[in-house]
Amino acid sequence: MDHGHNGRMDISIGEDMIRLGQLLKFANVVSDGAEAKFLIATGAVRVDGEVETQRGRQVHPGSVVEVNSGNSVSLHVVR
Repeated sequence: MDHGHNGRMDISIGEDMIRLGQLLKFANVVSDGAEAKFLIATGAVRVDGEVETQRGRQVHPGSVVEVNSGNSVSLHVVR
């Protein structure tokens, strides 16, 4: 896992949405889908303030994804 990103990160996506697991990989928060699945299953990921347990959750521009896994990361999804 890349712990080099502390704090806020703006993540630009080229589409109207991205799946949560893909976003975590795209932002280098996790290295693969299995790690994303585990992180999400443990309740360490929030989307717009709500704990999210679905790796396939659709995340849209304007959403904020917070990850608390040792280091806290706040991903701000932008288009």
